[in-house]
Amino acid sequence: MSSPDLTPHPAWLPDAAFAALLTRTVAVLGEGPCLDTVRAELAGAPSESVADAQLVVARADAAAIAGLNDLPDAPIDGHVTVRTADRVLIIGRTDADALRGFYALVRDEATARLTGEPLPHGTRISVAAEPLRMLDHWDNIDVHPWMGQVERGYAGGSIFYDAGNIRSDLGRVRAYARLIANCGINAVAINNVNVHAREARLLTDDLHEVVRIAEMFRAYGIRTFLSVSFGSPMMLGGLSTNDPLEGTVADWWSATTADVYAAISDFGGFLVKADSEGQPGPFAYGRTHADGANMIAQALRPHGGTVLWRAFVYNHSQDWQDRSTDRARAAHDHFAPLDGSFAENVILQIKHGPLDFQVREPLSPVLAAMPNTRLALELQVTQEYTGHQKHVCYLAPAWSEYLRFRMDGERSVADIVAGSDGARGGITAVSNIGADMFWTGHPLAQANLYAFGRLSWDPMAEPIALLDEWIALTFAAASEAQLPRIRSALHAMMDESWLRYEAYTAPLGVGFMVSAQNHYGPGIDDYEYSKWGTYHFADRDGVGVDRSVATGTGYAGQYPSPWREIYESAQTCPDELLLFFHHVPYEHALHSGKTVIQHIYDSRQEAVQQLDAVDEAWDSLADLIGTTALTSKYDERMRELLAEQRRNAVEWRDQVRTYFFRKSGVPDPAGHVIY
Repeated sequence: MSSPDLTPHPAWLPDAAFAALLTRTVAVLGEGPCLDTVRAELAGAPSESVADAQLVVARADAAAIAGLNDLPDAPIDGHVTVRTADRVLIIGRTDADALRGFYALVRDEATARLTGEPLPHGTRISVAAEPLRMLDHWDNIDVHPWMGQVERGYAGGSIFYDAGNIRSDLGRVRAYARLIANCGINAVAINNVNVHAREARLLTDDLHEVVRIAEMFRAYGIRTFLSVSFGSPMMLGGLSTNDPLEGTVADWWSATTADVYAAISDFGGFLVKADSEGQPGPFAYGRTHADGANMIAQALRPHGGTVLWRAFVYNHSQDWQDRSTDRARAAHDHFAPLDGSFAENVILQIKHGPLDFQVREPLSPVLAAMPNTRLALELQVTQEYTGHQKHVCYLAPAWSEYLRFRMDGERSVADIVAGSDGARGGITAVSNIGADMFWTGHPLAQANLYAFGRLSWDPMAEPIALLDEWIALTFAAASEAQLPRIRSALHAMMDESWLRYEAYTAPLGVGFMVSAQNHYGPGIDDYEYSKWGTYHFADRDGVGVDRSVATGTGYAGQYPSPWREIYESAQTCPDELLLFFHHVPYEHALHSGKTVIQHIYDSRQEAVQQLDAVDEAWDSLADLIGTTALTSKYDERMRELLAEQRRNAVEWRDQVRTYFFRKSGVPDPAGHVIY
């Protein structure tokens, strides 16, 4: 499954998605690399004058020169679409805006074909809700001895690097840029946040190679970022210190950053992981994270660059016997006191939950604690804890829930990170692609990448509607009779897949019952006596972590009202987060009416049984295999992974139920098999 393929799957941009547009007469107005991309996309269409063309894509200034008047002003980071009975106008303030407007047209027309709903005439203005819409790649140049080419990657090798070097052929990078531009992404960090010695040299010796990658992304309106080590002055510059308040350190960063911008004028900036899991940082010098971030920000400021500073800072050598130390508290403890002390071009990048991308966590309280700091929400498209892209797990419903969540009872997370008055942030995520033929290992995992981009543009978009968009584009070659069948089958497989995955893995928000070796499959006690601070404290009487203020670690008190009160009590805490916030007896009654132990027994059984319907849905498409709608390779990959999902889900079910029976001694009155 991991071998590269020279002819990758087209994902959601097959030729068929553009076929109808290529039958129209077109005019493309204006200059810029992104408008050159539009011209390339429409190369097969007949050209026509602006007055007579059926499709016009233009930069706003060029549209005005051409006499296209009485149009709304093109917004910043958005586009205008004007549709009449015989033509469509796409206007963008910049060439990148115009390109995104063109790709929105491709999406809209494909979706209209799927749903049968005609596109209305009139004017529509679309503006991105989140200024920063970024994908982070945890790609290594050298193959790491235990993390591999792509850390937490499940789709083959890197599209950027191979055998210790930057790839000579960057065709896959260009194809990738096209895919993510289509769904709204405008920034990419191209290397692992755990910056090793080889990758560190991208900042200096290998900068000319970064130039080549940036050229690929520039044509699609995407800015390139580098993950850099806080230890770069010593590692690369031969300095004796990395102290952020030392003048020679600041001078090194300023000179090095100037060299980057001399080579890549539209470079985005740096992504930094510091004082985290062994990465160097300002704590070594008695400095704060604001000191460290601001020093690098100063080097970037003259060039318009940004520092993304990760808030993933915690003690990764915790004593498991010490119940007073709580990893969940760490980000808030470290960063909330620093609110207002970060430079204006620093964005604090905050994981959505306080631990580590678990299938169910509460939202990080840091998101509500720093109103005077630019923030970015960090998600994970790669399925580190949600099935390694071997399980069907459509994550858009989870992300939508996070983005709509009202942290202070009023503002949504999406609004908080979007910011205002120039101090704006956005949404980032760890990408899930690799050199695999299907880009994402599991073909259906492509939908997660697509949906992330679309939610970063419009956080209030409905996940089920986004899945329709992805289906309409990906299977555009299907006939009018085939497409509704594919739509029905994929919704049956994917709509509830996140909740289904949750239901056969770790229960009620307790998290971290995965294998410690690779985070795949059950390892219920693998982390229980480890240094990582991710415990469930199951014993003969009960399970869960007491994070209340009254009797526990006090973590619940880091939230604003009303959530601090809701989470404080086991009686008001939502069932799905109960074991994250409370250690309760096995006979504790949930709001559902079931006891904790009965929920554990029943939910795993029901979730595995639901896989029957998943298999049946895919089997219903058997007669389409080998047609233009579904290739035999697609079907072969799907069947391989559906079988693996069932095998692994059964193992989860059996291990979790057996573990808790042996801990609690409570029999299952429903008679489910327990070993």
